[in-house]
Amino acid sequence: MKIAVIGAGAMGSIYGGHLSLHHEVYLVDTNQTIVNHINANGLTLEENGVDVVYRPKAVTSTEGLETMDLIILFVKALFSEAALQGNKHIIGENTYLMTLQNGSGHEDILGKFAPENRVIIGTTEDNGAILGAGHVRHGGVGKTNIGMLVEDEQNVLPSFKDAFDICGFQTKIHSNIQQLIWDKLFTNVSLSVVTGVLQVPIGYISANPHAWNLTKQLLHEAVAVAHGLGLEADEAKSLESIQQVTINSPEGITSICADLRDGRKTEVDTISGSVVRASKKCGVPAPTHEMIVEMVHALEGK
Repeated sequence: MKIAVIGAGAMGSIYGGHLSLHHEVYLVDTNQTIVNHINANGLTLEENGVDVVYRPKAVTSTEGLETMDLIILFVKALFSEAALQGNKHIIGENTYLMTLQNGSGHEDILGKFAPENRVIIGTTEDNGAILGAGHVRHGGVGKTNIGMLVEDEQNVLPSFKDAFDICGFQTKIHSNIQQLIWDKLFTNVSLSVVTGVLQVPIGYISANPHAWNLTKQLLHEAVAVAHGLGLEADEAKSLESIQQVTINSPEGITSICADLRDGRKTEVDTISGSVVRASKKCGVPAPTHEMIVEMVHALEGK
C-alpha cells in the first residue's frame, strides 16, 4: 500500500515508522533538517526503553510522486487545509484521507479534497514525545480507532485495519465513530482549554474551585450539544473521568497551555470551536464555549 503521512511530529513519526515495515511510506514534512536526518540515519523510535530504527522515505515535497492509496494527516489542525492543498496532486480518485488528529470536525476540511465515502476519521490512544530530529519516544500504546460518517459500501475499513495491524497497531473499527471522538473531546473542551487560558498545570483545575466551576460549565454545555447531535453522553461519568486526570497528572501541561505559553497558534478551533459549530447546527446554545474560543484567540495575539 502507498501511504503518505503528512507531518513528522511525534505521532506522524510513530505511524510513519511502523507503517513503513510493510508499506511504501512517504513521511512528509516542511522541516528540511528532519527530512535529511531521517533519510540519512533512519527514523528512531524509543520503544520500551530501546531505540528502534525505521526507514520511511522522508520528503519535503511530494512533487513527482504517484497518487497514494492512503494519506494520513498528523499536522496541527490549523494547518490541515494548507497541507492537503499543497499535496493535492497525490490525491487520486481512489485515495482515502484519514485523520487521527485531536478535536472534532476535521471531516469538514478533508471533505474539500475527497468525497465523504473516502474520508476516514478516528482517534489514537498511542502517544509520543519528540526527543530530537528524527528521534521520538513512543510512550503509551493503545487502540487506533477508525470509522466513516457514511456507510462503508466498498468495505475498505477492514483492509485498512489489516494494513495497520500487521505493522503493530491495534485497530478497531467503529460504526459510530463520532461518539468516540466526542467522548475524548469532553476532556479537551473543558479541562484542557481552561489550563490554557489560566496557564496552569492540570492539577490546578480541580484544586481551585473557580477553575473547577468553569470546567464543569464547559462540560455541561458540551454534553448538551452532544445530546443535540443525537450522541450519548453521561455528564457525571465524564466529570469523574476529568477529575481523575487532574489527580493522576497534576503537573501535566496540555497542548493549548504550551502553545499559548510559547506564543504559538493553538488548535482551539477544532477543540472548543467544534462545540460552537455543532451547537449552531443542532440549535443548542454554548455561550461559554463561544467566550473561551474568543479568549484563546485573544491570548494568541499577545
